[in-house]
Amino acid sequence: MRPGLDRKLYDVTETSEAPAAVEQPSKPTRRRVHRAWFVAAVTFVTIIGAAAFRSVPGLLIDPLHEEFDWSRGTIGAAVSVNLALYGLTAPFAAALMDRFGIRRVVAVALTVIALGSGLTVWMTAAWQLMLCWGLLVGLGSGSMALAFAATVTNRWFTERRGLVSGILTAASASGQLIFLPLLSWIIDRYDWRPAAVTVALAALAVVPFVWLLLHDHPADIGQKPYGAAEFVPKPPPVVGAARRAVSVLLSAARTGPFWLLAGTFAICGASTNGLIQTHFVPAAHDHRMPITAAASLLAVIGIFDVVGTIASGWFTDRFDSRRLLAVYYALRGVSLLFLPLLLAPSVHPPMIFFIVFYGLDWVATVPPTLALCREQYGEDSAIVFGWVLASHQVGAALVAFLGGVARDTFGSYDVVWYASGALCAVAALMALVIRKKTSDG
Repeated sequence: MRPGLDRKLYDVTETSEAPAAVEQPSKPTRRRVHRAWFVAAVTFVTIIGAAAFRSVPGLLIDPLHEEFDWSRGTIGAAVSVNLALYGLTAPFAAALMDRFGIRRVVAVALTVIALGSGLTVWMTAAWQLMLCWGLLVGLGSGSMALAFAATVTNRWFTERRGLVSGILTAASASGQLIFLPLLSWIIDRYDWRPAAVTVALAALAVVPFVWLLLHDHPADIGQKPYGAAEFVPKPPPVVGAARRAVSVLLSAARTGPFWLLAGTFAICGASTNGLIQTHFVPAAHDHRMPITAAASLLAVIGIFDVVGTIASGWFTDRFDSRRLLAVYYALRGVSLLFLPLLLAPSVHPPMIFFIVFYGLDWVATVPPTLALCREQYGEDSAIVFGWVLASHQVGAALVAFLGGVARDTFGSYDVVWYASGALCAVAALMALVIRKKTSDG
């Protein structure tokens, strides 16, 4: 009986323990961060590195004017070429990313930026400034434009796109925040040439990170885009990048929303990159403010730009993008009308208030503009946004040039501030009349 009893107890124990094992609470599985966020982080750092060169133009207008006796209009023309190419290259860069991959295009772009920045230290004539600073840096920066951020967002995210586009847009402001005080100190302490070399080295330093860490598509590592319900296969390379960029432009140009988006964004570029980023430092210097102090104020704009752009991305996920754009442009226009009254030899509280206010609005327009492009043009939205960004930079280029001419002609920048404020009011009205895309297209 004993062996049988033992056998019975063993069976009972074995059968009774099995369910108990099932009922035991399992250890919580560790949730892994989606790889899309790592790609977004690398993209953020990459744009920060590329943003170094964009911090230079406003700082070099006075040093180049003093050393070479070039007029501010001539220097502004080189900045204008840079800004125009920055925009006009963007749609082709987005198509090239579809053809050759994000990693290759961005690595080459950073190398071209470094080459253009480095070669400026040997220039002796204005045409060399046009070639190095205008052509090379403009072409490289265009490939690192916001179309890059749009491509990464569209490929890697189906949820949180507004937030991600806001974060990546803020990366440019972060680069400005990091490099403006450093570059202004280098120029003030040493010369403009070491600052140009610093820009070149900053661009080159990012290349290894791009090549090793920036994946082209979630399918490359066997993952779904963040928030996607199903796996998305990697599309085949798209041949005819230039042809596709032009065909998308021709298709979009037949729609009203494209021209409204392009017009508002042209005014956005005119009132930010073309105006404040290029001419704020020399305008403040005209009022006897030290260059380092003026550059530090631009850096503070960069701090609040990060906050404002990320917040704008959050708002874009929740509110009507058209109304957001109208509010942003209206507030920007009002602030510019007050700026001539605030410039002084020293920094005072009203100027700090302007810097904070303007910083929050600096590129807050990007997430809702990108959202409207996505709403209107679907899979072609990255390339369409590239063309809209081209209009942004054309507007910036015109004001960068005309602002220098106005300073040479009138002896001050006041007329430029007032004109830009009025243009922002026009942009606010334009944003409100952009029609919503209907469900039937």
